[in-house]
Amino acid sequence: MKITKTKCYSWKIGELAEGCKLCVKGLKSVLFITGLCSKHCFFCPISDKKWNKDIIYINEMPDADISDIINEIKLCSSKGVGITGGDPLIKIERCSEFIKRLKKEFKEFHIHLYTPLDLVNEEKLKKLFLAGLDEIRFHPDLNNKKEWNKISLALKYKWKIGVEIPAIPGSKENIIRLVNYLNGKIDFLNINELEISDSNVNNLIEKGFKAKNSVSYGVKGSEKLALEILNYIIKNKIKLNVHYCTTTLKDKIQLANRIKRRALNIKKDYDILTNEGMLKRGTVYLNELYPSFDYNKKIENLDKSEKLNIFKKLKKIKNKITKKYNIPKNLIELDENKLRLLTSIKLIKKIKEKNIKRAVVEEYPTYDSMIVELEFL
Repeated sequence: MKITKTKCYSWKIGELAEGCKLCVKGLKSVLFITGLCSKHCFFCPISDKKWNKDIIYINEMPDADISDIINEIKLCSSKGVGITGGDPLIKIERCSEFIKRLKKEFKEFHIHLYTPLDLVNEEKLKKLFLAGLDEIRFHPDLNNKKEWNKISLALKYKWKIGVEIPAIPGSKENIIRLVNYLNGKIDFLNINELEISDSNVNNLIEKGFKAKNSVSYGVKGSEKLALEILNYIIKNKIKLNVHYCTTTLKDKIQLANRIKRRALNIKKDYDILTNEGMLKRGTVYLNELYPSFDYNKKIENLDKSEKLNIFKKLKKIKNKITKKYNIPKNLIELDENKLRLLTSIKLIKKIKEKNIKRAVVEEYPTYDSMIVELEFL
C-alpha cells in the first residue's frame, strides 16, 4: 500500500469507495433529504436556504418531490445518488421510501448516505439496508469517542461502510485516535479538505482559520494535515482504504462532470454549448423583472397571481416577435423557472422591441441557471 496522487486533484491509499468512483465521473446526483440536523458543527458549509429547514433538494432544484428527483437524475444521466443533509436519519421514513423508489426506477443504481452518529441505532440501520442502501458514511464527532462504537452496528449488514471527516487544522491527535479505532473495522475512510462557504466563513474566521490562497475555498493547513494523516496510516500499516478529497476535486471534477452531462441532455437548438459545459443563449426579460440586485429573491417572493401576470406578458411578447421575425418554434421558448424568453444569440440581436430588455447570457445548465456572464444589448 502506498499514497497515490489521482488524476482528480486528490490522494488515495488503496481503492476509492464505489460512491466516490461515480462522483468523480459526474455520475452521482446529490439528494439533500432535509436541512434539519442533530448536530451544529461550526464548519458546516450548508447554505442558509437549507440549514435547519425541512426542505428537499435534488442537485440545485428546491422543493423536490420524487417525480422531480427521478427527472433530474435522468437529465444528469446519473448512475446513483448521494443522500445528505442535515441529518438524513431525522427523516428516516422519507429516506427509506426514496431509496426504495429509486432502486425500483433505475437498474444498477448506487446509493450512498451520509449521517452523523447521534441518531444511529439498529432499527434505523435495518430500515436503510432493507430499503436498498449500498453504502453508508458516518460523520463521527472527533471529540466524542464514546459514540464511535455505534459504527459497529452497521457491521451486521452487507453494505459498504465508511467514515468521512474534515481535516480540521489542530485536530491531528483526535484524527489519529479515530484512525487507530477504525483500523480493520470498516471499508474506507474519506478525509475532506476543510471548506470555506458563505455560511461558515464567520465561524471559521472566529476560530482563526483562513483560505489557503486567494482563489481557493480550502482552509490553510487542512491539506497539510490530511497528508500527514495519510503518511501516518502508511507508516503504521493501518488497514483502511483512504481518500483525501480536495475542494478542487469537488469543483473542477465532480461538479464540472455532472453539469456537462446535464448540459448535453438539456441543450436546445438555440443554445451554444461551451467546452466547460455552460450554455450561451439570447434572453428577453421584462422591464420590471430582469437580472439585477436581488433578482433571484424577487422571483422567489412572487405569488401565483404575480407569476401568472408575468407569464401572460411574456407569452404576448413571444407571440408577437415570433410572428414579426418569423422565428421557428424550436428557436424560442418561455422559461417559466426564470420568467424570461430564451432564443439564439443570432436572433436576439435582430429583435428590436420596446418595453423589453435583451441580453446575451452564459450560464450553468442547472435548474437554477446561475449566470456566469451577462451582456445587455
